[in-house]
Amino acid sequence: MSNETVFVKILDKEYQVACPREERQALVESAQLLDERMKAIRGTGAVIGLERIAVMAALNLSHELLQAKTSSTGTSGSANQSDLLRLNEKLDRTLSGLDRE
Repeated sequence: MSNETVFVKILDKEYQVACPREERQALVESAQLLDERMKAIRGTGAVIGLERIAVMAALNLSHELLQAKTSSTGTSGSANQSDLLRLNEKLDRTLSGLDRE
């Protein structure tokens, strides 16, 4: 497996990432999804700052991943889902408070 350098653009900033050649397309698609999510979060105006936008996007994507895993295993993830929702709400309140400082 040989690595190649891939350039991806997220929130108008270009990043250089090394990845195996066979993973290139998946990396590009992942970067595009992240870029879309971060732009949507930035567009709401509720979260300011690149780091905070990135954290919220990561939390949202992680939440969706956990939901998909739960759905695919057929188990009830209501406890995990409610925990994630509470965590997300708490982070929203915390980040909103930091934006005012």
